[in-house]
Amino acid sequence: MGILSNTVSLCQFQVAGDRPAGDLFAWAGECLAANAFHPIEHTSEELSIGWVHLDDSKERDFALAQAFQRDHYIIFSLRRDQRRVPSALFRAHFEQAQNDFLAAHPGMQKVGKQKKEELREAVRGTLLSRTLPIPSVYDAVWDTRTNLVSFTSLSPKVTEIFEDLFKKTFSGLRLVALHPMARADRVIPETLKSALQKANRAGTDAVLEQIQQNAWLGSDFLLWLLYQTLEGSSSYAVTQPGPALEGESFVATLNDRMVLLGGTEGVLQKITVAGPQDQFNEVRSALRNGKQIVEANLYLEKQEHAWKINFKAGVFHFAGFKAPAVKLEKDALTDAASEKEAVFYERMYVLEEGLQLFDSLFGVFLGQRLGDWPAIENQIGVWLTPA
Repeated sequence: MGILSNTVSLCQFQVAGDRPAGDLFAWAGECLAANAFHPIEHTSEELSIGWVHLDDSKERDFALAQAFQRDHYIIFSLRRDQRRVPSALFRAHFEQAQNDFLAAHPGMQKVGKQKKEELREAVRGTLLSRTLPIPSVYDAVWDTRTNLVSFTSLSPKVTEIFEDLFKKTFSGLRLVALHPMARADRVIPETLKSALQKANRAGTDAVLEQIQQNAWLGSDFLLWLLYQTLEGSSSYAVTQPGPALEGESFVATLNDRMVLLGGTEGVLQKITVAGPQDQFNEVRSALRNGKQIVEANLYLEKQEHAWKINFKAGVFHFAGFKAPAVKLEKDALTDAASEKEAVFYERMYVLEEGLQLFDSLFGVFLGQRLGDWPAIENQIGVWLTPA
């Protein structure tokens, strides 16, 4: 699902490195053009990876700014076309190729190792040339104001490809995953920075270590939010920058699906609790037994607008991020290009507003987590204890 879909999966990155002097957008267009996607439909190549237009994956010309620039955004898509030969089909053709070779050489009892490799490559090449490549497209939006890149895939393999190609494309720049601790650092005030550093359990800035050693951040956040959902007001105020006005109120709750993980002696057990909940008794029982919430459906509401997010606590990924539908009012003067731009801006508005509400909620949690947490933890413990 692309960035313009009503429901999308998102992960975010910070852009690290020094931007080039001069016109950033002109430079970006040249960089994208130099690494544009090359079609392989009429070749026998197995794989092609490159950049295409966000609103049309068949277009790969970045000569004009309107192909990739929307105000302060740089927009583009990663396209990956790959041919795949089914293993059963390959085995059948490879076996037939060996039989044909032996039939043509009656003095030979079996196919030699070197010849077998030659036949293998020949069969593979023939089958690849007859197979259409399967395209995959993933959108990217680079907000040059915040220096954040939003990407529409959560697959580790795809995100790795994206990071590598971004680094190759934009010389001197690289992407750093916006992991939980990095996101926390962006939303807390300066007065809490030292407390956050003390709470950081990672020994280095390596992203993988930051994620693994600070898994408590996401699980504590969801535990706190569950408690707030059932025992608190669930009403919060906007505190982070974005489309919504500072101080506007919104509601945040957990509901209808949670995944918990835990176990003993190295054996992990996963429990999924789905469906409408009243008091979350099954979840509370699992929490009492030492399990932690690692994934949950998070609902955000502001006035008549609502967002639903399947939140992945370990890495702070937003799966199934459903935002308010974009409704564009057309008139006789609206052309196709203007309509595409208008849809993009409206879509980014509702996505960024949802992320703004999430960050505001996360900021409230951090204020308590880095403050008098033992007292709050005690309240949660009492709440979890069966009557």
